[in-house]
Amino acid sequence: MFPRRALSFLCVFFALSLALAAFQGRKREDPNIRMVQGTVTDSQGRPVDGAIVQLKNTKNLQVRSFITKDQGSYYFHNLDTNTDYELKAEYQDQVSPVKTLSSFDSRPKPVINLKLEPKK
Repeated sequence: MFPRRALSFLCVFFALSLALAAFQGRKREDPNIRMVQGTVTDSQGRPVDGAIVQLKNTKNLQVRSFITKDQGSYYFHNLDTNTDYELKAEYQDQVSPVKTLSSFDSRPKPVINLKLEPKK
């Protein structure tokens, strides 16, 4: 059986190891990468499941799509903080106005909600 002093040392060592691992996990987060998330709603403010949200990179014109999930939620991750992105949503005969996620927006997880309107 371990003496109490050795057991205490092992407990402290284990706690410090966990704290170091948590710190290194945070340290690895890339400050040049962010995400955007939000909700798509109809003109009455109800969430829309199954809407298509498009994210357009304004530098290389690449477009990524996401189909909204429960409660109209969407998200895009691994976005470059030095790039502007345009977001819009479509569902049946409705479309949202285009919104821009600016490179000047320094939030790592901005929320951009999109509201659908009838197509003109």
